[in-house]
Amino acid sequence: KIRMEVFVIDNASSDDSVDYIHHKFPRKLYPQLHVISNNRNVGFGRANNQAIAKSKGEYILFLNPDTILTEKTLKESLDFAKKHPDLGGMGTMMLKDGGAFAFESRRGLPTPWVSFCKMSGLSTLLPKSRTFGKYYMRYLDEFKPSEIEIISGAYFLTRRSVINQVGGFDEDFFMYGEDIDLSYRMILAGYKNYYYPS
Repeated sequence: KIRMEVFVIDNASSDDSVDYIHHKFPRKLYPQLHVISNNRNVGFGRANNQAIAKSKGEYILFLNPDTILTEKTLKESLDFAKKHPDLGGMGTMMLKDGGAFAFESRRGLPTPWVSFCKMSGLSTLLPKSRTFGKYYMRYLDEFKPSEIEIISGAYFLTRRSVINQVGGFDEDFFMYGEDIDLSYRMILAGYKNYYYPS
């Protein structure tokens, strides 16, 4: 059994999400559930940083609201993290709505060259090339754990000790790019980022 806290950050939604959560998951029955309701949309990074500040766990998992986990993903991720003390962060195998592998599950650092290859279509023409296909790192076996550079913010597991060292999300990013920045800061601090195919 995994002991956990769950933080739901509501960025000023207008669809009664907060009332629904309080009604469906009353605090008395779900004391591990914490809802932070913002009166304006503060952005992805700042909202996640609010949860970091209030959380107490050894591990922190950032999870997009449209993500569905399998019954084994969290346990397998934690088991992998425990065996890798050099882990800065890790992502997992993500699938699209239709079940196809989501290339965003593994990404390389978008340097000017890597970005050029992506934008020019070279990475699509030569997806298995380590030279031209680094953006999505499709030359790696999607069914094997591997070291990667960039972890998607949709499923981003890390340790509190790493966040304490490198800091949380840069709040200057309102949305998009903050996962790249955090992943890169982990690498600069000497950690390794991993993909685990759960």
